[in-house]
Amino acid sequence: MILNLKFDDNRDIQQLFGKYDENLKTIEKEFAVRIFRTQEGLRADGSEEKVAQVGELFNYLLGIVKSGRAVKKRDIQFANRVAQSEKEAGLKRLSKEKIELPVKGGLITPKTKGQIEYIEAIKTHDIVFGIGPAGTGKTYLAMAMAVNALKKGLVRRIILTRPAVEAGENLGFLPGELEQKVMPYLRPLYDALYEMLEPDKVEQYAEQGIIEVAPLAYMRGRTFNEAFVILDEAQNSTPEQMKMFLTRLGFDSKTVITGDVTQSDLPEGQQIGLVEAENVLRSVEEIKFVHLTAEDTVRHELVQKIIEAYGKYHK
Repeated sequence: MILNLKFDDNRDIQQLFGKYDENLKTIEKEFAVRIFRTQEGLRADGSEEKVAQVGELFNYLLGIVKSGRAVKKRDIQFANRVAQSEKEAGLKRLSKEKIELPVKGGLITPKTKGQIEYIEAIKTHDIVFGIGPAGTGKTYLAMAMAVNALKKGLVRRIILTRPAVEAGENLGFLPGELEQKVMPYLRPLYDALYEMLEPDKVEQYAEQGIIEVAPLAYMRGRTFNEAFVILDEAQNSTPEQMKMFLTRLGFDSKTVITGDVTQSDLPEGQQIGLVEAENVLRSVEEIKFVHLTAEDTVRHELVQKIIEAYGKYHK
């Protein structure tokens, strides 16, 4: 089958094809097609299924270019994963699912089938659990949804929290020592915020209480109305802490809990609150559990292989 694609903007063509047509070479390798340049764009030759996927792929890649971000090799590889699991239908969904939030000149976009399911769950459920290994975008995408909701006026506050196990959270904190003790554990949350908002905006929101970053122990006794609340690293929460946190949900609020049950820092033998929560709540229809896997890894491609290797080893 042959598919001819036309592109109106030469600048788009340059961004799509990449330097020395490196993106076209990656597409040929990933999708098992032959691609040739034409006067108006390009021609793709291959099986009917693969050529149809390539047509949807370019719609997706063109969306990346229009958002102001350059197409990278990993964008094509992620799209191929989606295509393998859902054919061109998955690529159509991938093209449509964008979080309209500028980050370094582009838009945040879920890159895998699991990430698309995760985003859709956050849109439609008040409580969502994102469970999976490192690098699957659990926290980053939840943070993007939170900032997006704040910008659109859907919530008035963002609350970000983490257990700080090694900082002695279960023993409490003396006045004046909180920031010094806990900052290393909360730093990743700030890092994600700084990618999505200007630093001075983050500081302004923090001073106004619009964005709050605090250890899990400081959530006790509070109720969050009109807030987007994220509990990160939930595998380090005890069952008591998890129950306490889940009952903080107020009106017009959304809660996302993220964690990796294989990387708990709790003492050996201590029950993990994240595991118990799924056992207790999996039958509650209004609560959604989304399990991400190594297939949803969006870091360096070696990270996926590392996760898979460790999984095989422990099995």
